[in-house]
Amino acid sequence: MARHPGRRRALALFLLAPLVGEYLLGNTAITSPFALLLFAPMYGGGALLIRESARRAGRAWPTIIVLAVAYALLEEGPIDMMLWNPSYGGFDIGAAYSGTYLPGLGTSLQMLQDVLSVHTVWSICVPIALVEAFDSTSPPRPWLGRTGTALVALVFTAGIALLCVFQIEGTGFVASPAQLAWSSTAVATLTVGAFFVGRRTAPRRGTSAPCPRTVGWAAFGMTSLYWARDLLPEGFPAWLLCATWFVLVGVSVAVCVRWARGRGWGPAHRLTLAGGALLTYVWAGFVHGLGMGTPLRFALLGSMLLGAGALWLLRSARQTVRGAQEAEAEVSLA
Repeated sequence: MARHPGRRRALALFLLAPLVGEYLLGNTAITSPFALLLFAPMYGGGALLIRESARRAGRAWPTIIVLAVAYALLEEGPIDMMLWNPSYGGFDIGAAYSGTYLPGLGTSLQMLQDVLSVHTVWSICVPIALVEAFDSTSPPRPWLGRTGTALVALVFTAGIALLCVFQIEGTGFVASPAQLAWSSTAVATLTVGAFFVGRRTAPRRGTSAPCPRTVGWAAFGMTSLYWARDLLPEGFPAWLLCATWFVLVGVSVAVCVRWARGRGWGPAHRLTLAGGALLTYVWAGFVHGLGMGTPLRFALLGSMLLGAGALWLLRSARQTVRGAQEAEAEVSLA
């Protein structure tokens, strides 16, 4: 295994994606450790397939992000059908999201926003960015060969099929053909379209990228603003939240694009961008876990343990990035 660092990174991503997407979020309590085996094929397999497909095709982060959006719709659409199930997970989701219901799609705009935000940012992009921080190759290369990638695809397919069967048997709910059709079409369109973006690195502008610490604090602040909606009193206008989401996402994308095109943007900035979002999940996951019915002591313990793990991971990644930068500087001076 020591001779194959790519395989170690692939395994790390395979496990990190569900740890962030389910446990750190608070959807699954630390008292259910074996649920990781159920979630890893979908979360980890999906993140790996997205990362390997993009890097093998020579594509950059725009491709990964669009594929992550496709994954978000796939998971909560055709796989577990949460977008349309009014009593998903035993909660009255239909009533909670009824204020922004869209008859044409059969789901809520606010739920659609939540699905896209949670899975695009935290389930896929944050884990990929964190693990890639330990890979100093530039441009990033695939971690797995064709056989390994095919095996991951098989595990992913089996995992999502199993979860889909569990959801149908557990709830008795099946989405309508029209709902499955529009979501599957959207997933397919996004998947194909992802490879038409991110072909080339955008030219650097005259402005310089901010220091990585500024990027990290901005990521923490913007993602915390998104999750602050959990702290709002009941009765807050749902459509106002939807409008705020569009503003928040628009500003975040515009700022990130501008910074990424600035001189000096590099691995340290990408790491702190992901790190800021990761640390948001530490506090948001605690609040969300309580809302999911996790007892206070377990929600607090899980947040503390997973938060400590997040800090350790960020510290290790930072040291790796700094070491790679120093080695590159030494080579350039030689």
